[in-house]
Amino acid sequence: MDNSVKQYRSVFLSDIHLGSRHAQADALLDFFREFESEQLFLVGDIIDGWALRRRWSWPQEHSDVIQKLLRRARKGTKIVYVLGNHDEFVRSFLPLTLGDNIEVTNEFHFTATDGKEYLVTHGDFFDSITMTKKWLAKFGDISYEMLLKLNKPINRIRSLIGYKRFWSLSNFAKQSVKKAVMFIDDYEQVLVSEAKRREFDGVICGHIHKAENRNIEGVHYLNCGDWVESCTAVVETMEGEWKLLHFHRQQVEEEPLFLAAG
Repeated sequence: MDNSVKQYRSVFLSDIHLGSRHAQADALLDFFREFESEQLFLVGDIIDGWALRRRWSWPQEHSDVIQKLLRRARKGTKIVYVLGNHDEFVRSFLPLTLGDNIEVTNEFHFTATDGKEYLVTHGDFFDSITMTKKWLAKFGDISYEMLLKLNKPINRIRSLIGYKRFWSLSNFAKQSVKKAVMFIDDYEQVLVSEAKRREFDGVICGHIHKAENRNIEGVHYLNCGDWVESCTAVVETMEGEWKLLHFHRQQVEEEPLFLAAG
């Protein structure tokens, strides 16, 4: 085993959006070379059925990601695929197992090294817009894709005038527009309330493309982020510590460890 490869007990990834032209499959393949894990959780929107219905796009790199996942399962990694709204076309086939090491489900009950229980869910079931106004959710998805397209020309102009750091218009809108901020806050609160109601110690989710690792009202809230913009992952170390990783081609940045209250 290569000593430079990190060993984790569990890795959680969400919102890869294979089939979308904005999926950063190359970066994800590089990330896969950086770690091994006993368990790998795919927390929804791994395949973007909405984007594929609008326009078929499936580069070789997207197939390479699928092949990499299947190879890991064959080598003994337990893979749990929790479905999201963009890959909801698989939900009619549930419950589903593929071989000995791949489970496909709507949610998963995860037990951490320290014995604490986590609800693993993509999060779309707790998004009132996705569940009750699907047309509006799809309109928002198209608008988000338009903002993503604008990122490249904006950053090309920024580089010409001396700004080297990547800047995301779509992320700026998500963090700055009042209604978007309120939506994120409401989404987090609903998930935390659900975890409390069902007596979970924490919740691990995706869906809103905003990575987080924090304590909200005594509940450990973990959001995996995405592989469209932020390229983030939630990991549980072999020692049972939780970390939020920000992946860049040349390095992996780790946020401080989560410290449980009490």
